[in-house]
Amino acid sequence: MRRFLVLILLTFFVVGVGYSLLVPPFEASDELWHYPMVKYIADHWALPVQEPGVETPWRQEGSQPPLYYALMAAATFWIDTSDMPEVRHLNPHVDNGVATLDGNINLVVHHPEREGFPWRGAVLALHLIRLLSVLMGVAAVYLTYLIAREVFPERPDLALGAAAVHAFIPLVVFIAGSVNNDNLVVPLSSLALLMLLRLLRRPSLEADPRSSLVAYLALGVVLGLAALTKSSSLALALLTALVVTVRALRGRSWTEFLVGGAATALPLLLVAGWWFLRNWQLYGDPLGLNVFKIVLGTREIPADLAQLWRERYSFAAGYWGNFGGLNIPMPAWVYAALNGTAIVAALGLVIAAGRAVVESFIPGKPDDGRKWPSLDLPLLICVLWGLGVFLPWALSWARETWSSQGRLIFSALPTWSLLLALGLTAWLPRHWGRWVLAAFALFLLGLTVIAPFAWIRPAYALPPALTERQIAAIPHRVDVDFGANLRLLGYDLEAQRVQPGGQVAVTLYWEALAPTDRDHTVFVHLLGEGELLVAQRDTFPGLGLLSTTRLKPGESWADRYVLLVPGTAYTPDEAQIEVGVYDPTTGDRLPVRDAGGRPLGDNVRFGKVVIQPRAGDLPHPIAVNFGDRMALVGYDLDRRVLHPGEEVTLTLYWEGLRPMDENYNVSVQFIDAAQRKAAQRDGWPVDGAAPTGTWQPGQVVTDIYPLVISPDAAAAVYDVRVVAYLFDAAAGEILHLPVTPEGGRMQSKQVTLTTVRVLP
Repeated sequence: MRRFLVLILLTFFVVGVGYSLLVPPFEASDELWHYPMVKYIADHWALPVQEPGVETPWRQEGSQPPLYYALMAAATFWIDTSDMPEVRHLNPHVDNGVATLDGNINLVVHHPEREGFPWRGAVLALHLIRLLSVLMGVAAVYLTYLIAREVFPERPDLALGAAAVHAFIPLVVFIAGSVNNDNLVVPLSSLALLMLLRLLRRPSLEADPRSSLVAYLALGVVLGLAALTKSSSLALALLTALVVTVRALRGRSWTEFLVGGAATALPLLLVAGWWFLRNWQLYGDPLGLNVFKIVLGTREIPADLAQLWRERYSFAAGYWGNFGGLNIPMPAWVYAALNGTAIVAALGLVIAAGRAVVESFIPGKPDDGRKWPSLDLPLLICVLWGLGVFLPWALSWARETWSSQGRLIFSALPTWSLLLALGLTAWLPRHWGRWVLAAFALFLLGLTVIAPFAWIRPAYALPPALTERQIAAIPHRVDVDFGANLRLLGYDLEAQRVQPGGQVAVTLYWEALAPTDRDHTVFVHLLGEGELLVAQRDTFPGLGLLSTTRLKPGESWADRYVLLVPGTAYTPDEAQIEVGVYDPTTGDRLPVRDAGGRPLGDNVRFGKVVIQPRAGDLPHPIAVNFGDRMALVGYDLDRRVLHPGEEVTLTLYWEGLRPMDENYNVSVQFIDAAQRKAAQRDGWPVDGAAPTGTWQPGQVVTDIYPLVISPDAAAAVYDVRVVAYLFDAAAGEILHLPVTPEGGRMQSKQVTLTTVRVLP
């Protein structure tokens, strides 16, 4: 067994180092902000003070407990990292947390000459921290093995399986090879859990006072170090209180209770108490989570359990493996296989637990190798630790923030890995269970090994240079210049017809003329009637991978942009493609000239795309859920180009989803980018004639809103928004119904249907 354990640890180390080398700098989850925290401490030997509204390189990570960052600063302070701003070249248009169809997933624009070996500056520091983090990951895997042996000493095969599952989950290795404080909190939390389990079988304080006191004090120190690494470890303090209480009850000893409690609490407070006091003084919150959430950003409306259930896929993907900025997923079949295995394991736990209860009433029954091990306190402690991490995340953190990612429960990795191994082996006799567990671990290892080559590295590959044959074969030539820097050679529009919810793909063929003095952005718009924007895509060239400051004259490449047409898009409509180049810091667009040098303004337009209505009995059929009480299933707008003082009629079609006791108000608003309102009308649906409290499930209600454009409305484009709400007179506040658009991913307070243009 020892040889297999060494093999697991060695394999984890080798693969983890491979990830640390193959994943481009700052492209691991949140590394973009974790490393600047290390640099700040190394430069100042002080902690930053979080100021909401002030943009910093470390963002919300400045509110994290500092131990990991301080240790990494101590390891790298001798390196000159003044080149970090150049290496950490941000991509302002990155689709962070979103898996797109065309690219633009890179968090930074990479400089191969700065990132290549031999490393120097910030890149050297980053790789050194990554290596140290891999070593922390090795310790965490080993501790999972020890924890499993402590819980099931008669099952070394189960301990090996739990360690292998922990070691070979693709995202675990990905995080281990990055700058991330999870890499320290997992081994520290696991060490504290192991110490708690061993306390359960240690002699009482009165029987062995010196040894027990040392154990209590050591546990308190580890608890303090874990608390000083990440707040998710704090549930261990409650488990410690439980274990101390159990030991005191066993020995019927107040001395055990008082001395054990004090001997763990005092070191914890000595190690981490200053951090809680600092946060209380600075932010009025001992954990500093209030400022953390402000900087991170919170949901517009706290998620309910139904919304969290809708986000289960992204949560699971964020546990097994969703790389980069949570925008490089594995294929769907991989998640289906992994999630299916987890469900089988969960059922195995339930069935085996039931079998154990039944068999407990049949003494003397022969053991066929499938008998459930005793459900004793060590296993309960492990399960409680898992719940202590999961429940605060699910009931508080995930409800308030956009944090539906399984990585956030990694602090309890030993519990999850042990339970998964236990559940899989519970279905079969022990001999066969070993092989099933080994097969699953090897499947995970296979995914982990191929992920950098199959999915991660290709996502950051630069677009290949166009050959002369490819240039000659461009379907539609344009040959227009943007300033003296970029030339659009031509385009290929893949489809001329689309429905709401569909996509329009256009390939643009570019040639570099000269570098710019700053980064410029390419925009691709789909413009409909009245030059109203239907869809858009803004990226750096190369779909985020190229900087116009480093383009070499004569370089040519093709970018395929995928424009997603909103499910609420107005139809029928006839649209065209608009392309331009602008400076994202000022908004200034580069001038456009044709091949003859004639000015064309600041954009070029071409192609034709017909946006066709969806099939359905209602105009513009849609499916927008309002709090699982009613759904907006269609709308109509009699015109979209208006003048101040004119009237426009918006018709909404509602469907009741369930009986409602409340009469909700509906607010229709025309709001521009500057939050100015051109028109608004609030009231019960159908002008007060059919309040929502009278609706029946399945009933479709027609709701007509005549709206007058304000006489002093500014000439602009206005979003047409719909909100449903109640006014709570007792609390003096407005209660919005959460809106879940088509796809069910992002809840908000309102839905935007379409846009209108108000002319002077």
